[in-house]
Amino acid sequence: MNKHLKNLLVAAMALTGMVGCGVDAALDCNAICDKYASCYDSDYDTSACESRCRDNAADDDDYERKADVCDACLTDRACTSATFACGTDCASIVP
Repeated sequence: MNKHLKNLLVAAMALTGMVGCGVDAALDCNAICDKYASCYDSDYDTSACESRCRDNAADDDDYERKADVCDACLTDRACTSATFACGTDCASIVP
């Protein structure tokens, strides 16, 4: 998901009072899991990954911060570039 669309979704949800529900973490988790599937394993269970990531982010502020950092690193990077640049930032989010 590109950054502009993500910002638009967050703004729209803020206007409807939904931001307190972990929207940023959900968007981060969706993008991270989708990127992993598209770059490394097309059979990867993105639904399970997204659910696990959202649950962990809801329970742990440090995990939520790590998901945010991982997503920021992956944004606008090609798969090869993401592997080298984001491996450390994303290791605790996806396998």
